[in-house]
Amino acid sequence: MKKFLFEDSLNDPQREAVLFREGSLLVIAGAGSGKTRTLTHRVAALVQEGVPPRSILLLTFTRKASTEMVRRASELLDDRCEKVSGGTFHSFANSVLRKYSTYIGFPGGFAIIDESDAEDLVGLIRKELDLAGKERSFPAKKTLMSMFSRAVNKVLPVEEIVCNEYTHFSSEVQDIAAVHREYAKRKTLHGFLDYDDLLVKLRNLLTEYPEIRERISSSFQYIMVDEYQDTNKIQAEILRLLASANRNVMVVGDDAQSIYSFRGANFRNIMDFPNLFPDTKMIRLEENFRSVQPILTLTNNIIDQAAEKFTKKLFTKKLAGNPPVLVSTGDEKAQSLFVVNKINELMLNGINPRDVAVLFRAGFHSFDLELELNRKGFSFNKVGGFKFVESAHIKDLLAHLKVLFHPRDRLSWYRILALVDSIGPKKAQMIFETLDKENLGYKGILKDIFPAKLAKPLETLRGLYASFEKDKLSVFDMGEIALNYYMPILKSRFDDWPKRQKDLEQLLVIMERYEDPREFLTDMTLEPPNTSSGNSMEISSESARRLTLSTIHSAKGLEWHTVFVIWVLDGRFPSIHAIENEDALEEERRLLYVAATRARENLFFVYPRNFYDRNLRMIFSNPSRFLSDIPDDLLEKQFLGSSGFRRF
Repeated sequence: MKKFLFEDSLNDPQREAVLFREGSLLVIAGAGSGKTRTLTHRVAALVQEGVPPRSILLLTFTRKASTEMVRRASELLDDRCEKVSGGTFHSFANSVLRKYSTYIGFPGGFAIIDESDAEDLVGLIRKELDLAGKERSFPAKKTLMSMFSRAVNKVLPVEEIVCNEYTHFSSEVQDIAAVHREYAKRKTLHGFLDYDDLLVKLRNLLTEYPEIRERISSSFQYIMVDEYQDTNKIQAEILRLLASANRNVMVVGDDAQSIYSFRGANFRNIMDFPNLFPDTKMIRLEENFRSVQPILTLTNNIIDQAAEKFTKKLFTKKLAGNPPVLVSTGDEKAQSLFVVNKINELMLNGINPRDVAVLFRAGFHSFDLELELNRKGFSFNKVGGFKFVESAHIKDLLAHLKVLFHPRDRLSWYRILALVDSIGPKKAQMIFETLDKENLGYKGILKDIFPAKLAKPLETLRGLYASFEKDKLSVFDMGEIALNYYMPILKSRFDDWPKRQKDLEQLLVIMERYEDPREFLTDMTLEPPNTSSGNSMEISSESARRLTLSTIHSAKGLEWHTVFVIWVLDGRFPSIHAIENEDALEEERRLLYVAATRARENLFFVYPRNFYDRNLRMIFSNPSRFLSDIPDDLLEKQFLGSSGFRRF
C-alpha cells in the first residue's frame, strides 16, 4: 500500500483506523481524542489511493460537521475530496427519495415539513376531530408530535409509547391513535414528509426494492458514520442496508457520550455494532488532546462506574494541572455568588470570558445565576431557545416561497392567507380548496377565478405572485420580492419589528449563497440556523467576548479553559425521576461525563447543600451520587460557609 501523505502526523491508533480497508470497523473515540482528524485523514487517504470520491459515503449529524470534514480533507489532499458523497442522514435520505419518489408513493414529488408545521397539522386534526374542546385532559399538539416521533424512532406502536411513557394520557390512547392515523393520511394527501418520514421512507425503499438497494449499496465502496452513539434504530437499519454490497463500514463514536435518548438515540446501537456486523475490528482512541491529566483521571473514574461500556482510559501528555473541585454552598444564592466571584477572579488573572462556560442539566437551573451575573454586569450568551426558522416572521416569509414549488402545501397557504386582511379561516379554506381542486398553486391567484368577496382581498397577494413571474430571478431576488411585500405586515403585527427585520435581512444574506431555491428551502428545513428572533444571527465581536451558559446537551463537542457544572445535587443531577430507572440513571452518568470532559484546565462542580423542592416537598442536600464516592486525591472537596471555604 502506498504510504499516505500525512500518515506521520497521526498517533498509532489513529493511523490504524485511517489505513483500515476491508470489513467493518468500530472506532471508540474518547472525548478530545481527535475523531474528526481521524475521519478527515481517512477520507483523504482513500481518495489518494484512487478510490472514486463519489463512492465514499460520509454520514454525519449536522451539515456543518460534514462540510468541515470535507474542507479539512481537501486541505490535506486536493479538491477531489469535495466530491465525496454525504451529509446528514436526513439530507442523504432526501436526495435518494427525490430520485425514487414514485416508489414511495409520491409520483409528483413531496414537500418536507418542519417540526412546527407538523405540529400545526396535528393541531388542525385535533381540532377537526373535536378533541381540543372536550372537558378533559388531552395532549397538546406538541406533545402529540413528541409521542408520534418517539414511536417512529423507537420502532414501537404509538399506543405502547403512550401507555409506557405518557401514562397520564393512557385513558386517551384510542383518540391519540386516531389522530396519528389521520396525520399519516393527511401527509400522503398533501404530499408531505416530516423529518421522521425521511428515514422511514428510505428504510422502506431499501427493504422493499432489492434492486434499488443493490444499485445504491454497490455505488458506495466505503461508508463512514460519525457520532454513531447518537443514531436511532432506523438509522442503524439504514446503515446495514446501505452496506449490504461491500460491507466496508467504519463507525466512529463514544458510548460514554450517548446522551440523546430523548431524541430517539439508541445506546444499544454502538454496543451492538459488532453483532450487526460480525468480525468487526475495534480500535480505541484514548489519547486526549484537550484536558490536563487530573481532569481525565476524574472523568475516567466517573465512567468506570457505568453498568455497560467499552472500557477505555483517557490519557494526555499534559500531566500537570489543577485538580477538579467539588464545592458545597449553603443555598442557590451562594452557589450563584461563588460562580460569579470565581469568574471575576479568573478574568483578573487574564482569562478571557469566552473561555469560560457554566453548564447545567436543564435550562431553568441557570435562572438565579443569570440574575446574579446581570447584577454584577457580566455579559453572557445562553445556548438554547427555539430555532431561528421556528419564529413567526421567518416562517411567514418562507411560506410565501414554499408554495412556488409545492402548490398543494396547505399549511403554507393557510399561513399566507391568514396574513391577508379580511380573510379568515373559512375564506382561507375556500381559496385553498379552489386552488387545490385544479392543482393551480400560486398561478391560480393570478387568474380571475374567485368571487368578488375573495378577489378583492387577494389583490395585494396577486401583485406579489405576479412579480415572481419575471424571468431569471435569483434566489436572492425572490427573497427580496417577498420581503418587500411582507414588511408592512411585519410592522403591523410585531411591536419589535426592527429586531425581526434584522433577522429577515440576514435571511437574505443566506439566500445569496444559493443558486437553487429548492435547495435553499430544503436546507432551511433540514439544517436551519439556531439563533431565534431578538438576536442577530451574526455573532458580534462583543458577543464573542461573553462567557457561555449552556445546557450540557448543547455543549457536547465544545470545550473551554474553565468549566463550572452547577446543581450537581442528588435529586437534580441525576434528576429524581431518573433515579428509579436504570437506563435513565446511566444516561445521567454519561451526561455528567460529557460535562466534565469539556474542560481544558479548570473544572468546578458546585451544588447547594440545602435545597427544598416545593413541588416534591423534599429537601435535597447531598452531592450527585456520581461524585460522592470519588477519592479526595481525585476530587478536591470544599465547603463554603459563612466564614469562607474549608475542605471536607
